[in-house]
Amino acid sequence: MKPELLCLILFFPLLCGILNALFGMRVPRLVAETLAVCGVASAALLTLLFWPQAAGDGLHATLFTWLDSGPLTIPVELSFDAISAPMALMVSGVSTLIHLYAVGYMKADESYARFFALLNLFVFAMLLIVLADNLLLLFLGWEGVGFCSYGLIGFWYRNPENAAAGRKAFLVTRIGDVFLAVALLWLYQLCGTLSLTAINAQAASFAPATLTALALLLLLGACGKSAQLPLMSWLPDAMAGPTPVSALIHAATMVTAGVYLLCRLFPLISLSPTGLLAIAVVGAATALYAATCALAQREIKRVLAYSTMSQIGYMFLAVGAGSVSGAMFHLFTHAFFKALLFMAAGCIIHLAAEENDIFRMGGVARRAPLIFILFLAGALCLAGFPLSGGFLSKDAILAATLARPEPVYQLLWGVATLTALLTAFYTFRLLYLVFAGSARGPVDNHRLPALMVWPLLPLALFGLGGGLLNWPALLGGSPWLQQRLAASGEFVVHLSHAVESRLWAGGAALFVVGLLAAHLRYRRKTARTETRVARWLRGGWGCDRCFELLLLRPYRGMALFCSAGLDRLLFDETFDGLAQTVRNCGDKLRWLGNGRLTAHLHGFAWGVLILLGCGLLLLIGSH
Repeated sequence: MKPELLCLILFFPLLCGILNALFGMRVPRLVAETLAVCGVASAALLTLLFWPQAAGDGLHATLFTWLDSGPLTIPVELSFDAISAPMALMVSGVSTLIHLYAVGYMKADESYARFFALLNLFVFAMLLIVLADNLLLLFLGWEGVGFCSYGLIGFWYRNPENAAAGRKAFLVTRIGDVFLAVALLWLYQLCGTLSLTAINAQAASFAPATLTALALLLLLGACGKSAQLPLMSWLPDAMAGPTPVSALIHAATMVTAGVYLLCRLFPLISLSPTGLLAIAVVGAATALYAATCALAQREIKRVLAYSTMSQIGYMFLAVGAGSVSGAMFHLFTHAFFKALLFMAAGCIIHLAAEENDIFRMGGVARRAPLIFILFLAGALCLAGFPLSGGFLSKDAILAATLARPEPVYQLLWGVATLTALLTAFYTFRLLYLVFAGSARGPVDNHRLPALMVWPLLPLALFGLGGGLLNWPALLGGSPWLQQRLAASGEFVVHLSHAVESRLWAGGAALFVVGLLAAHLRYRRKTARTETRVARWLRGGWGCDRCFELLLLRPYRGMALFCSAGLDRLLFDETFDGLAQTVRNCGDKLRWLGNGRLTAHLHGFAWGVLILLGCGLLLLIGSH
C-alpha cells in the first residue's frame, strides 16, 4: 500500500465527526450512530491492513508542505512504525468498542449528534498525535484532544458542576501545554526542524544542560495531559462527563498521550540522567499519592479515576527507569482493563438507579452476575492477579526499576511496591462494597442494552490475556513487545530467573495481602463514621484547597485590583472627573455665545477694560 494512504486512518474519524456535527440532527438517529461507529472502526481496520508494513523502519509518508516561509518548512509527515502502529491499533480498536457502548449508553440523550461528533473528532486528534512524525503536527493533535475533552467532560453543561469540570480540565492541561510549546520552539531553534526522527538523531549533539532542560520541559508538558503531579487535579473532577467519555479519555487515550510523547522522544530524554530521574520520581510519587486517595473515595468513578492516575504514574516510572517497552506494555494492558472497568461501572450505576456512592450500592453480583464477572476480570488485572496482563506489565516496571544500579531507584521500587499493595486493597474494597451483600440503596432492575454489555467481553479477554504481548522468558516465552519497541538508549534489564521468581512471588503476596485486608474490613460492611484522615484522603490531600489558597485567590485578588482598583477607580474616575470639569467650565462660559447684542457689548466692554488694565500695569511697571 502507498505510504500516502496512511492519511485514511485519520480521514474517516474526521469525516464522520464533521458529518455528524453538520447533519447529525437532520438524519435518523441510527444513521448518526452508524456514522460514528463506522468512522472509528474504519480507522482500526486500516491500521490492521497497514500492520505488516510497520516492521523494520516502518512506513513514513510526507503528504504536503503545511508551512513554507523562509527557513521555516513544516511538512505534514506521518509515521507508522514499531511504536506508533500498536498504539494506533489500541486507540482505534478500544475506541470502536467504546463507541458501540456509547450507542447503548446515550440512547435516551437528545444531544447525541453533538456527542458523537465530539467523540469522533477526539479520536481523530488522538490518532494525529500517534501518527505524527512532526512535533508541530503532534502539537495540533495535542490541542485538538484538549479542546474535544473540554466539550466531552462538560457535555451536560447545564449542570454548573459539569461545566466547571470541563473548564478545569481545559485550563489545567493548558499549563502543561505551555511547557510543551516552549520545548517545541527550543528544539526548532536547535535543530532547524521539528521532525521527530531528525530531532532524535541530533539529540546526542546537545549540551548536557540543554538536554536536561528539554527533558524537564517535556516532562511538565506530559504531566498536564497525563494528570501527574503537580498538574493532576483535573482528572477526578473530569468524571462529571458521561461514562463512555471516562472510558475513552481516562483509560485508553488522552491520559496516555504524555507517556507516548516521552516514549517517542526517549532517544533524546535518555541522554539526560537527571531528566530520567525526575520522570521516575514524578511517576512514583503520583502513583503513591493517587493510590492513597483511592482508598477513601466514595464514588465508583472517582476510585477508578485515582486508580488511572496511579497506573499512569507506573508508566512514568518505567520511562524514568529507562524501560520504554515496560511503559508501553503497561499502557496497553491498562487501556484494556481500565476501559472495561469504566464501562462496567456505567452499567453498575444504571443498575443502582444512577447512584454513584459505593456505600449505597451492594448486592450487584446477585442481580447482574455477568457484569460482576466482567468487572472482576478488570479488577483482577488492576489488583495484580498473577499472570494476568496487569500483573505482568506491572512486574516488568518493578523489575526495570529494581535493576537500575543507582540507589535512588531502589527507593522508588519500594514506593512502587507499596503502591501495588494499596492498589490491591482499594480494588477489593470496591468489589466488596459494590457486589457483596445486599443492596443498601436504590435499585433499578431494568435490563441493560446489549450494546452496553457485549463490548466488555473482548476487553476482559484482552485485559486478562494482555500478558501474551510480552510473555516473559521465565515462562518460556519471548518478550515480543520488548523486542519490537527496543528504542535507542533503552535500559536493558538483566535479572536472574531466581530474582524474577522472587519478584513474582512478592507480587502475588501483595495481591493476597490486599485481598485479605479488604476482606477483613469490608466483608460485612456497616456504616462507619468517616475519620478526618479519610476525609483528607478523599479530598485529594487538600491539593485543590492549596491551589485555591496559593494560586486562585491571589490571582482573583490581582484581577479584582486591576479591574475595580486600577481600571474603575484610577483611570475611569480620573478621566471622568476631567471630563466633568471641562463640561462645567463650558456650561459657565456658554452664556457668552447666546446671540444677544447686549451680551456681546457687555463682553466687549469687559474685554476693553481688561486690556486697558493690562496696558496700564505694563506702563507702570516700565517706569
